[in-house]
Parts: sequence; C-alpha cells; structure tokens
Amino acid sequence: QVQLLESGGGLVQAGGSLRLSCAASGRTFSSYAMGWFRQAPGKQREFVAAIRWSGDTTYYADSVKGRFTISRDNAKNTVYLQMNTLKPENTAVYYCAADSSRFPMLRVGVGSYDYWGQGTQVTVSS
Repeated sequence: QVQLLESGGGLVQAGGSLRLSCAASGRTFSSYAMGWFRQAPGKQREFVAAIRWSGDTTYYADSVKGRFTISRDNAKNTVYLQMNTLKPENTAVYYCAADSSRFPMLRVGVGSYDYWGQGTQVTVSS
C-alpha cells in the first residue's frame, strides 16, 4: 500500500515556474513507476509525465515536452515535477500516481496507475 501527498501548487503568472512534490509512504515506493497527471475543469484527467522506478527513463506528453521535468529521489520517497514556462492552459489539478505493476514500459493510461494522491491546484494567470 502506498499513500501519496502532493504539494507545491499555487498561483503563478504565465511564463513562470513551479515545482510540485509528491511524498510517498510505504517501503515499496522505490520499486514503482510514478506518473503525474492533470485534470482541468470539465476535462478528463490526462497524462503529463512518468518516470521509471530507477529514475533512468522518463516520458512526457507532447504538450509539456521541453518545459516540464519529472524526477525522483528514492531515498526521500519523493517524486517531483518541475514546470517551467507555464501557460494558462496548464491550469489544472495535478495528481501524482504510482504504477505497482512493474510493467517494463512506462504507461500513460489513467487506469494503469493504482495509487493516487489528492491533487494540488496549479493556476496560471495570463
């Protein structure tokens, strides 16, 4: 069982940066792939980024590639999402999630992740 708690959201102007953190409880965190998703009002939850358990492989949605960076510190049981050059359309609730399947490839589907945090609001003003 893994419990996830996001932090770091807030209000930022367009072009600014935020760093989200996701603290995990549980001894098995370091063996799970982790992902970040977001959900804007009236829209479905969508994939943002994922990172392999070892941290050596990452994958990004095209819309954030080059601006967002996912990383993890297994010693601290924490995964991060550094978001740069933020745009108003990035406004959403951001969720971290854990994939306990040990599937060899990073996955982007909401249903592929079995543990979720409560989310943190990110608002980008124009």
